[in-house]
Amino acid sequence: MTSESGRAGTSADLSAPSPAPPPRSAGWRRVLSNLRQPKVPVMLLLGFSSGIPIYLVGNTLGYWMRENGVELSTIGFLSWVGLAYSLKFLWAPLIDKLDAPVFGRWLGRRRGWMLLSQGVAAAALVAMAMIEPRQGQLLLGGFVLDQLAVFGVLALVVAFASSTQDIVIDAWRIESADSPEQQGLLTSTATLGYRAALLVTDSLILILAAHAGWALSYDVMAALMGVGVLATLMAREPAASVLAAATPHPALFTPRGLFDALVGPFLAFFREHGRWALLMLLTISLYRLPDFLMGPMANPFYADLAMDKELVGQVRGSFGLIATIAGVAAAGLSAVRFGFIPTLIAGAVLGPGSNLAFAYLALHGNDTGVFTAAMVIDNFCNGYTGVALVGYMSSLTNIGYTATQYALLSSFYALLGKVLKGLSGVAVEHLAIDRSLLEAYSLFFVGTAVLGIPALLLCIVLAIRRPPTIESRVAPAA
Repeated sequence: MTSESGRAGTSADLSAPSPAPPPRSAGWRRVLSNLRQPKVPVMLLLGFSSGIPIYLVGNTLGYWMRENGVELSTIGFLSWVGLAYSLKFLWAPLIDKLDAPVFGRWLGRRRGWMLLSQGVAAAALVAMAMIEPRQGQLLLGGFVLDQLAVFGVLALVVAFASSTQDIVIDAWRIESADSPEQQGLLTSTATLGYRAALLVTDSLILILAAHAGWALSYDVMAALMGVGVLATLMAREPAASVLAAATPHPALFTPRGLFDALVGPFLAFFREHGRWALLMLLTISLYRLPDFLMGPMANPFYADLAMDKELVGQVRGSFGLIATIAGVAAAGLSAVRFGFIPTLIAGAVLGPGSNLAFAYLALHGNDTGVFTAAMVIDNFCNGYTGVALVGYMSSLTNIGYTATQYALLSSFYALLGKVLKGLSGVAVEHLAIDRSLLEAYSLFFVGTAVLGIPALLLCIVLAIRRPPTIESRVAPAA
């Protein structure tokens, strides 16, 4: 959630003195009033739709490939399709300025792109189920093609469509909020939906695959994209998006129009944050680096540990689910009580620290109790850090450039990690040259945890200097 997501908090200037808290009863009345808004259940469903594809072209796909005998290095390289999520800022300006073909005129700019991207992602997932990740040749349209290469192209299509969906869902979430408090509620709701989808694609799919096979499991996941279609039809186009679409702008494909679409959002971001902008982007880019580096090797690690995939799914779907909800709730409460930066610092410790649990599991061996403990630690910490980071990033965007600026931030958060994670399989294989494979995994997990130290130090710098977040949600005039 994407908002991979933290989803509570305020967008107020962190350097400003805190206002006096409202009466407790008034605060609860506002909470209940916000909960009754139709946009809340829609946000839950959109968060679910956002979370469905990401593991199907990432960590879960690695499990399927490893069971089919694909090498660790190849699994690592194929994880590079996830770079689409990190490069989405390149086409986000077009999403901000153009209506989707066919659907845009019918549903509006945000919802039109949602429906188009959901349909493309679902179709590509069905095609992946038909092709399957196997070494061999495939006859397609009279051409003989490498089967694994075709499968990789389909995974890239899913990633591209899914990242486009993320752009517009994040923009819809930010533009639909009427107040900072409602933004926090929508962010938390989106996180719950997103985490529910990760539960389905990271745990329940393993149980289904154990009984019905991987291909049928991917067909079921494609059908679940229908949840997003339903939410898109239920949603209302944000007023800010309607106004932006109706407001005269320079024609897009003119020098001025292209400058406004492609460069304007970034100039606005750097103008707003000044010399702090680069530090913010660097902190965001390093924050989840340990998690990204470990990601492609997690499920192959379980396969090499001889863990039964049905057991993995059951633990993730029970203890892991409870731990995730606890982590999301803890981050939300921390953001409300202490603010974004202290919550961000805590996440910078918890996220990398959870990787050490897997290092211990690798040395301990196949043990259900130790595996369950590692899952609980990992899910709690990832739930917390995801909420902390997305809540902070959401506070830095301007309406008017919402899709592009948030895409920029969420791309920076993932770009470095997704570039380097493609080498994770090579790293494990190299570490295994003079030691056992499980010892290599353990050293690899420890190394990923150590790489979290720079992000922690940068978060501390942000805490000391307290650069402002954005309070005004109106984009500067062109």
